[in-house]
Amino acid sequence: MKIIFYFIFFFSSSIIYAQEITLSGFVKDSLQNPLSYANVLAKPKDVSKNLKFAITDDEGYYKLKLKKGDTLTVSISYIGYITNNFEFIASKNTKKDFILQQSSEQLDEIIIEMPVMIKGDTTTYKTENFVDGSERKLKNVLKKLPGVEVDKKGNVTVQGKKITQMLVDGKKFFGGNSKLAVESIPAVAVGNVEVIDNYNEIAFLKNVSDSDEVAMNIQLKKDKKQFVFGDVETGKGNQDFYKTNANLFYYSPKTNINLIGNSNNINAKTFTFKDYLNFSGGVNAVFNGNFDFTGQDFSQFLESADLRSSKENFGALNITKTTNSKLDISGYAIFSYTNTSSFIENLNEYTNFNEEKTNKTDSDNLLGIGNFNIEYAPNNLEKWHIKTQFKRTKNSIQNAITSLINTNTNTNTITTDRNLKSTYINQNIEWHKRQSSKHTFSTVLYYVFNKNNRNHFWQTKDTIFNNLIPIEKEQETFKINQIKNTKKQNIDAVFKHFWELNNNNHIYTTLGNKFLNESFLTKDSQELDNGNINNFSISEFGNYLNFSLNDLFLGMHYKFRAGIFIFKQGFYAHNYNWKINQQNNLSKNKWLVLPDFLAKIEFTKSKKIQFNYNFKTSFSDASKFANRFYLQSYNSVFRGNENLENNLFHNARIYYRKFSLYRGVLLNASLNYTKQIRGIRNVVDFDNINQFLTVKLFDDPSESINGSIRLEKRIKEIKYKFNVGFNNSIYKQEINNSIQINKNNNYNYEIGLETLFDNFPTVEIGLKREIGKFISSNNNSKFVTLKPFVSIDYAFLKGFVFNFNYQQYNYQNKTLGQKNIYEIANGTLSYKKEDSAWSYEIITQNIFNTKFRQSNSFTDYLISDTKTYILPRVIMLSIGHNL
Repeated sequence: MKIIFYFIFFFSSSIIYAQEITLSGFVKDSLQNPLSYANVLAKPKDVSKNLKFAITDDEGYYKLKLKKGDTLTVSISYIGYITNNFEFIASKNTKKDFILQQSSEQLDEIIIEMPVMIKGDTTTYKTENFVDGSERKLKNVLKKLPGVEVDKKGNVTVQGKKITQMLVDGKKFFGGNSKLAVESIPAVAVGNVEVIDNYNEIAFLKNVSDSDEVAMNIQLKKDKKQFVFGDVETGKGNQDFYKTNANLFYYSPKTNINLIGNSNNINAKTFTFKDYLNFSGGVNAVFNGNFDFTGQDFSQFLESADLRSSKENFGALNITKTTNSKLDISGYAIFSYTNTSSFIENLNEYTNFNEEKTNKTDSDNLLGIGNFNIEYAPNNLEKWHIKTQFKRTKNSIQNAITSLINTNTNTNTITTDRNLKSTYINQNIEWHKRQSSKHTFSTVLYYVFNKNNRNHFWQTKDTIFNNLIPIEKEQETFKINQIKNTKKQNIDAVFKHFWELNNNNHIYTTLGNKFLNESFLTKDSQELDNGNINNFSISEFGNYLNFSLNDLFLGMHYKFRAGIFIFKQGFYAHNYNWKINQQNNLSKNKWLVLPDFLAKIEFTKSKKIQFNYNFKTSFSDASKFANRFYLQSYNSVFRGNENLENNLFHNARIYYRKFSLYRGVLLNASLNYTKQIRGIRNVVDFDNINQFLTVKLFDDPSESINGSIRLEKRIKEIKYKFNVGFNNSIYKQEINNSIQINKNNNYNYEIGLETLFDNFPTVEIGLKREIGKFISSNNNSKFVTLKPFVSIDYAFLKGFVFNFNYQQYNYQNKTLGQKNIYEIANGTLSYKKEDSAWSYEIITQNIFNTKFRQSNSFTDYLISDTKTYILPRVIMLSIGHNL
């Protein structure tokens, strides 16, 4: 903690002695109306010094920070107005307002040379005014742009809004993925950067799509418009650690090719679960709310973050071809292979007993994704999209589990082999037509095929399966086999009509049909010592069912604008028809009317409040309807309930956002409430560690409320940060034929500050605290984690860059009186001489050689305290070369 207080004192002192003055004020027209987004440019008389600039906010306010003693020419310009120029000597803090007069002549030179230009929903950054040559990748460039932030996971935000689509020269980069872009595109290739609010890839749908998407378009430098560029890097470390990266790009006016490759064993994830979701396909934003996209079984092998060993090979190829002015063809292919090992220790608290458990896992995971797109625009008012995606994975996992129950002195050891093969095919065709100024049509045909084949094999010499499954007990080794297969097909069609009565009144009509057909098969058996098979089907094990669900729906919505207010209200009327075919056939039909409401107040572009309400429903997958037993794990058996119906719940959300670049304020606040009026929950019966589970439909089964506040305030060269959040839920749980009410309350907050000096290290210091409380009829548990942290980014001398991050974990299990303190730190030191193609880097991971991370979690009937072991210390030297 001492290091944090040292930095607070040091940089607070730096503020006092900073040799800067402030020029601020308002820019208005002759009628005293504020001019938003006017350009204010300060050019020093000394041409060796950098120019300073500002852009007025929604109130016409600007603020310039100038070096004391400089003599400057200050220019204030706005499209359609006469530029105002004046001489200024930066001797003291000054407030000065400006009145601009209208002009019939267009502004030219002053607008062209501005570092930032705003036109409509598009903001353009001229990066040459912000970079100094020390930048390596796109992320380093973006971090220097005003109002732009890049976090450690590769997420990009601009003025507090998250970038959802990443483009290069107007074309999607690997499906619009921001992480691959910021980590791969070389800084030397980056020209201007455009940020596009309310983005829709089809321009004429922008006003009707209700899209909150924000796109970033990276414009390549002119000398990179037809050029091969990229970089390669290789590194070698202690204990045979290594990494190799290659990023190659070819761009021409009509053909773009991107190739990315990575191989490492230091758990540097090139492709994460979040990335997978970004590559899971989808439809245009006008169909938001009509489709649900999930990670399916492909996402399972992408979850692990903390590992004892990891090997990853990753490759990606992206090609875009403009054949003519009407037709674009694009596609990408992604390959990922990982070999990992993990070791986890758990202390599990059940209702009537505790379990000490260890889990050693070795896994091999192979993933391939292929995507092919055709975009055809016969004219400016019509567009066709044909999208095809194929995904294939092969997953092999070996588990070794030991379990000790406090009511039993024997330790059980179980090994598990799991194999998964998944195939996913998605084909959709979209058609969009702007028929006239008042009528627009959109149609999508959507098909999905998803097949998953799983094999499980459990083996143990201990009698843990007593009374759980019908095993032959007189065996030296218990061997249990399971086959569990699912196959889903979705065939959906949705038609939308957008009727724009005028600029302020719209009527939207939706007609669609969604059909799901899903099969579910399980087979459980025992392999005896003599090689014979004990089939469990005679004891009500084994499932083969077919579940089909047809959803025919009609939606009507009315949207209108009144000044700063936007309202949209309407409903969807659904006819659900579902059939379950297994030992007994069952068919049901019902109508549901689901209203929804949206209210938005847009005070300015950077200040708004929004309220959403939805009445929602959902259906379970086929496995929940299976009326015969099947194993879920080595100690749990599940049986579904064919009489289940749909979940039904209310959801309401209110969101507030305010951002001011030159006042240095960012405020995001949200509150979300969900109330289930009918829902499906697990029902559990315990026999020591063994669990018998089923599902049941409850009335008023759960209620939850969560909220968050993010506040940032810049004062001179320090940005202060405060985040707070909570998530409280209450839900019913049936355990051993007894209904109990559980409460799960989680709270967290973070305070910190970040330095923003031009010629000094960027230092972020702060403190995070997380509190988890679980309250049930039988016990209470409380966990507290305190995490002070420090990160440093420093470019010094000529070509050196130093990065360091440190976090201390103070973990406490208040219920058991347990404490644990550990530290995680990583650092890099890199060097690249100006105008040289070579770069050098020293990487250190887990500097303090910490053995494990500690955490906790809650489920419906289990509280778990977890230790996850991680990679040892890594020290590596890498060499890179720009092509």
